[in-house]
Amino acid sequence: MRKRIIAAVICTAMVFSAAACGTKKSTEGTGGEKSKELKEVSFVLDWTPNTNHTGVYIAQEKGYFEEEGLKVEIAQPPEDGAEALVASGKAQFGVSFQDSMAPAVAGENALPITAVAALIQHNTSGIVSRAGEGMDTPKGMEGKKYATWDMPVEKAMLKNVIEGDGGDFSKVELIPSTVTDEVSALQSKSVDAIWIFYAWAGVATEVAGLETDYFAFADLNPVFDYYTPVLIANNEFLKQDPDTAKAFLRAVKKGYEDAVEDPKGAAEILCKASPELDTELVQASQEYLADKYKGEVEQWGYIDPARWNAFYHWLNENQLVESELPENAGFTNEYLPE
Repeated sequence: MRKRIIAAVICTAMVFSAAACGTKKSTEGTGGEKSKELKEVSFVLDWTPNTNHTGVYIAQEKGYFEEEGLKVEIAQPPEDGAEALVASGKAQFGVSFQDSMAPAVAGENALPITAVAALIQHNTSGIVSRAGEGMDTPKGMEGKKYATWDMPVEKAMLKNVIEGDGGDFSKVELIPSTVTDEVSALQSKSVDAIWIFYAWAGVATEVAGLETDYFAFADLNPVFDYYTPVLIANNEFLKQDPDTAKAFLRAVKKGYEDAVEDPKGAAEILCKASPELDTELVQASQEYLADKYKGEVEQWGYIDPARWNAFYHWLNENQLVESELPENAGFTNEYLPE
């Protein structure tokens, strides 16, 4: 995975012009007078726009970035994700996940990226299946078809919860995942169980009226309550321009807090920015996430060192990373607004 990310850094190095690297640009007021200088910042998504990203779109729509002196470009990710573009310095910020970041934040070829905020406070991922077929607990996956990405961390986590439930992981039928629509995949019975993030794919099954069973990894093993997704930043950018980093996070904080207070309005803003999205799904997903963006913490974006380190310790103990992850590797709360 690290080799693919490093290659992507090289391949995407020319995606953005030099203007996207934090240069200033003036805007013109009435009469052609320079009214304000805005610093340009690039933000790259991890996937297509969805409710994980709503706070950023709200900050854009409501002018919170401009209030902080920023002009923010929101971009789609390269094939290997936001990590590559952020590491290259061609985007200052992006969206990643603590588990997929792990190979990139330690060792000789570590990428210069750091998680600077949690976009959702708890891991909402788990396994969804058709209702009533016995897969409401991990042991029930024995003899069933599971769509796998064939990733070591993925399979190790699944093995952990299945064996913790008294099951035998070797009895699960692993089939290559080609799932792009979880509802259709389950309805067609081409697959029995799928790893999803409930805030989007799980809510989609509800909107479609498909009855499902579901169990969440965080409910079965506290070590799996890791941070996913997270907002990442380029290390050199953080070092050279901490004030801009803090300004960006102040604006994003306002956006997510608005999404907490007004899910309906948040959904409308996201759908305006991405009209191809299903309005009903976005609205339902915003309602689901409203109390999960901040969770129980008072400070938006806060990353609990104990939880962060617990998951990385588990990866180390199970030899799921090439280089051992040191304490507090890959994150900081230093740039968060109070």
